[in-house]
Amino acid sequence: MAEVYLTPEGKKELDDKLAYLKNIRRTEIAELISEARAQGDLSENAEYDAAKELQAKNEYEIAEVEAMLKNAIVIGSEASAKNTVAVGSTVTLRHKELKRELEYQIVGAAEADPFKGRISNNSPVGAALIGHKVGETVEVATPGGIVHLAIKAVKD
Repeated sequence: MAEVYLTPEGKKELDDKLAYLKNIRRTEIAELISEARAQGDLSENAEYDAAKELQAKNEYEIAEVEAMLKNAIVIGSEASAKNTVAVGSTVTLRHKELKRELEYQIVGAAEADPFKGRISNNSPVGAALIGHKVGETVEVATPGGIVHLAIKAVKD
């Protein structure tokens, strides 16, 4: 698995999710399996099959979260002091074609949510902005065509 960029909040959310899946959800599923076993013949026991499927999904999700955490890079604010866009930066932009300001936080793909202003460092806009400084204009090829974004501010 490749590196996973996470904000400190994103890492905490994954840590909390992992604890829930391991400590609470596993116990709940074990109880479901135990109850289904108590019903007798397992060969035609739909509740038992469903509980075992839940168990497999839970274990897969645990492995997925553990892999993300193992490869996690918690993003900091080291680049913003130089007014350079990096993963973790919040960037104020002037969209020249739309003639309006936009603000995005550049995050890893695991935390991207464009509706909340959080774009992935792997997205066309995020990738184009990385490494550029305040005052520069970046040309970005988007699915809607070429756009020009002027970097107005970079902050933590």
